[in-house]
Amino acid sequence: MWLLLLFIIVPLVEIGLFIQVGGWIGLWPTLAIVVVTAFVGTALVRSQGAQALAQLRSSFDDLRDPTEPLAHGAMILFSGALLLTPGFFTDAVGFALLIPGVRRGVLRELKKRVKVQTVSRDAGWRPQDDTIIEGTYSEADRPSGPSGWTRD
Repeated sequence: MWLLLLFIIVPLVEIGLFIQVGGWIGLWPTLAIVVVTAFVGTALVRSQGAQALAQLRSSFDDLRDPTEPLAHGAMILFSGALLLTPGFFTDAVGFALLIPGVRRGVLRELKKRVKVQTVSRDAGWRPQDDTIIEGTYSEADRPSGPSGWTRD
């Protein structure tokens, strides 16, 4: 229900802001601001996205939890979508999400509301049943023709 309200309220706010700003500064400066914010936002999203991707790669290389870099990358992507959407309210929210401190605050609030469970594999894990079954094996001859799973 709240998503439906969001899809109704945000365009109404944007229309109201366009009317107000257009009345204050005129049509062409208003349109210029919208175009300039799209270009500036794209450049900022590109640079911050590259930084987030580097942090994600670093977390994978160091075998650290990649949750935070992934969340920052998702917020930067969402920010880019907001900045490419024409409007003053969406631009304000988009530029705010490009500030690392704001992203950390949003992530902190999301962590309060979302329960994340992690699973790790213990290197010393053993099955509870210590029964060992002895056996032998031999390699089967491989057929020289098609495998039967493919069609010729």
